[in-house]
Amino acid sequence: MVTRLAVLGDSIAWGQGAARERDRLAPRLADGLALCGLEVDVQVFAVPGARSSGLASQVRAALAWSPSLAVVVIGANDLTHRAPVADAVQALAAAVRRLREADVEVVVAPAPDLSSVPHVPAFLRDAVRAAGESLRQHQVAAVVEAGGHVADADQRASRAFAGDPSLFSADRFHPSSAGYAVIADALLPALLVAADLRP
Repeated sequence: MVTRLAVLGDSIAWGQGAARERDRLAPRLADGLALCGLEVDVQVFAVPGARSSGLASQVRAALAWSPSLAVVVIGANDLTHRAPVADAVQALAAAVRRLREADVEVVVAPAPDLSSVPHVPAFLRDAVRAAGESLRQHQVAAVVEAGGHVADADQRASRAFAGDPSLFSADRFHPSSAGYAVIADALLPALLVAADLRP
């Protein structure tokens, strides 16, 4: 039986910056799940540039496809556009609840640490890191309360990006193909847990 996996969120969920389509996040997640014995049909509903406020329309589109698993990658654009934390978190929580009401297991990758982005000036990095951590903490609490799973709880991916500039693509913001491999590896454990919870 093939499991349907919906990928929602922003440009990272969509795969911007990858050199090849198969290097994007969704195909990498599908490959990782296949190696663990779970065959998936993956569909990307993510929109580059999306903020949490845009998740509702993605959720509607995804539910029309009837997935049993969903991955949501969101938060970077909320940070870059200085969206109010409460508004962003409320929108994410609503998206997770709607998916759960439809019996979809949900894995959320919350906001990354943007202080590691190469073009962020050194004098702003502490402030950027603090803003990201605040959003992330609120996202984690909201996702758990709504019945979702949180991926990369120890921020392994963000730490890897901070230590290896090659994980960024040529625009020095989005991940490279190598960066997407790191992100997929960080998301897979939570996704496997969610998949195992399926009847």
